[in-house]
Amino acid sequence: MEWSLKELRCFVAAATSGTITGAASELHVSQASASRAIAGLERALGQQVLRRGRHGCVLTAFGEALLPHARRLLAQVDTMNALAQREQHRIRLGYAWSALGKHTTNLLRQWRETDAASELHFEHHDTPTSGLAEGRCDVAIMRSPPDPLKYSSAVIGLERRVGVFSVDDPLWARRRTLRMREFAARTVAAEPRAGTTRRELWDGGPAPENFLAVSNTEDWLTTISAGEAVGVSAESTAVHHARSGVRFIPITDAPRIAVRLVWWRDEAPTGVEALVELATRLYARG
Repeated sequence: MEWSLKELRCFVAAATSGTITGAASELHVSQASASRAIAGLERALGQQVLRRGRHGCVLTAFGEALLPHARRLLAQVDTMNALAQREQHRIRLGYAWSALGKHTTNLLRQWRETDAASELHFEHHDTPTSGLAEGRCDVAIMRSPPDPLKYSSAVIGLERRVGVFSVDDPLWARRRTLRMREFAARTVAAEPRAGTTRRELWDGGPAPENFLAVSNTEDWLTTISAGEAVGVSAESTAVHHARSGVRFIPITDAPRIAVRLVWWRDEAPTGVEALVELATRLYARG
């Protein structure tokens, strides 16, 4: 028992208009084509759905029972097609913790102001690839180098690293800047999956002896605000996760963090070139 959506559409159109001619006109096909489609549906189902006459057609008992189901099915198909059409014009931009900091809002506003064919949506996904590997976004914001065999990427800007600590920290509460060597005597909270703070960051200098692993940004901030540890992050974190009880100040000698837009090598989303260009321009302005 195999039938097609074309056959089902012809049946519904004929049932609605009362004539096969009307169905053909509505669907922009020939009358013969519409008639063959309905006959094909009847053969597939093994039941007559319309009773033809000189002045039109009427539903059989089976056709009358079938009609509401056919209409619901076609409506669902139309909804699926509309969804697919919308997704073709939508870029899901995933991020793990701080999006693009102070540039986030400007990116959204300027994207809307352009004649870009795609809508842009920021989506938070707490994974190492900001949801890209899981298929939950089309383009990812990453601050660690991606696997070049799997992903294409573009560096859109650099961010300063900042020291993060409780406002009443006994050692740093009055400080305006920090240096990397000052973390050696502190416990440093870090998120090992998607974060950028690892022991290698202190290569060539005294490194912290104690690292405290946390599971996400919220736990990281809570741990720091409670005075249990200090942290190192990108300056964008101070914008995206500003919190009373936590201070962010520059680390003057820390290497900057490269911010990348990343996508699958074999699935470049429509509009990604324009997105890279706009984001790069925003970072260049400072």
